[in-house]
Amino acid sequence: MGNSTVQKRSKFSKLIQSVELRRAIMSIFVFLVVWQFGALIDDWTGYDMLGIGLVPPPVDVLITWADVVPNLGYWQSWVASFQRVLAGFLVAMIVGIPFGLMLAVNKYFREIFFPPFEILRPIPPLAWVPASLIFWPTNEMSIAFVTFLGAFFTIVINVLGGARAIDVRYLRAAQSMGASQWHLFYRIILPGTLPSIFTGAAVGMGITWEVVLAAEMISGGGTQGGGGLGFFIWSSYMGGSLEHIVVGMISIGIAGYLCSSSIRKLGIFFMPWRRLF
Repeated sequence: MGNSTVQKRSKFSKLIQSVELRRAIMSIFVFLVVWQFGALIDDWTGYDMLGIGLVPPPVDVLITWADVVPNLGYWQSWVASFQRVLAGFLVAMIVGIPFGLMLAVNKYFREIFFPPFEILRPIPPLAWVPASLIFWPTNEMSIAFVTFLGAFFTIVINVLGGARAIDVRYLRAAQSMGASQWHLFYRIILPGTLPSIFTGAAVGMGITWEVVLAAEMISGGGTQGGGGLGFFIWSSYMGGSLEHIVVGMISIGIAGYLCSSSIRKLGIFFMPWRRLF
């Protein structure tokens, strides 16, 4: 028990003393200072000198945020958006990774399914929102479908590119030593594609957050309490509260950062060689 406590304290002390953490804190501090200074200059002179315009200063945003945090509806919006993002993202991963691998390893499968995939891929996910609201019976299903599309195409393209980029000499060397098709896939293709899988997952997660928030704004997302962060921003805009809008935007940034960090941590677990650099 004592050793585990010491180890936890040592990890915490290393984290506090790390140069990366200090740089991150300093960059955020400088950003807030520039933001505050720009907002004050705009109020004092009446000119938008730093391009900040009518954006409220961070002090006002923090005061508003402190008032919003005790509100249960704010956290319900977090939960609603997280559920929609995770649902669409997980389905996109479950469908997109095998689909991308099949496109990479099977010539006939690629010749049949890649052309329609390439036709649908350039269509922005937000362009599907009006159609999904008509085709699907509920708003939740519409948002889930659009969220799935936001991550699906990015994941498939990254998986396909990663698998096709594997040096064919590795495959031929394994075949010359009697490796079966399953061993080729399990020992060479899948490990070689892992970096592309997690890259596609990280990019797809960011797109998923963009899509789900826009879908919540357009569809209404339910009520203020459960409509999601997108509807929180939209209702704040309709109410004319700039501070609440910025609170919602920062909340989205924090939520996206948490999701992306989780994917990176998971990638390091499956690819331990990434810890070296």
